[in-house]
Amino acid sequence: MGIVTTIAPVALALLMLGLGASLTFQDFLRVFKNPKDFFIGFFCQLIILPLVGYSLIIILKVPIELALGVMLIAAAPGGVTSNVLTKFADGDVALSISLTAFMSLVSIVTVPFIVFQSIDLLNINYVEKEVSIVGISLKMFFVVTVPVIVGMLIRRFAGEFINRNVKNIQRGSILLFLIIFIAIYIEEWDSIVMFLTRAGTVAFALNISMMVIGYYVAKFLASGVAQRRCISLECGLQNGTLAVFVGTQLFDDMVYMVPTAAYALIMMTTSVIFVLILRKKT
Repeated sequence: MGIVTTIAPVALALLMLGLGASLTFQDFLRVFKNPKDFFIGFFCQLIILPLVGYSLIIILKVPIELALGVMLIAAAPGGVTSNVLTKFADGDVALSISLTAFMSLVSIVTVPFIVFQSIDLLNINYVEKEVSIVGISLKMFFVVTVPVIVGMLIRRFAGEFINRNVKNIQRGSILLFLIIFIAIYIEEWDSIVMFLTRAGTVAFALNISMMVIGYYVAKFLASGVAQRRCISLECGLQNGTLAVFVGTQLFDDMVYMVPTAAYALIMMTTSVIFVLILRKKT
């Protein structure tokens, strides 16, 4: 677990720095200008996603070793990849960026809260490290919030440079995302093989369920097709690096990261297929 423990905070901080560099203050103000679509996506991610994750754990009788790993990914906000794929899907990119930005910032409160509530609800007693909700929140503040603010300041004072290199920043973010999960697969291959079937089943069910739920909730409530596509992708694509970081703060055994690793692989596959289907329709 040493490699992942070392690179997870660095990779997450760099990912959030890249996210911040792609943001402006207008991305946050847009929430108040067009609140309806934002709050639909916000509700789906913050409320429905953890509820669906918890329900699947009970329905599929997920082993207790994997249960909190499922809730970790269900609690995580959307990732940078959702912004990129929303663009390819001809979705509402501005809405996607606003959701990712806002959910990432509030995650320093929502993720620890959901995770610690899950520990109580599932009667989990294998959290090996002495941690608290405040401690996790503070650590997340320094690797999530601070890099986002720094990235936004860089954009503010070096906007032309950022605009010229925005594609490279996006590619670098995706590369960092891939590196950390490749490290998990290499370092913990035996554990992954042991639990992959169970973890893959619940991860696939969670991913597909949320993309479908997000799509149809937005179909009935959101303002248009572009917003529907955006919200569906935001619900299906989570910040797996953040989930891994929180997991490394809780556990000394990487087996609990298996659902996160499985979800990362599955969500990239299903979301690309989803985007390709949408592009054929347009």
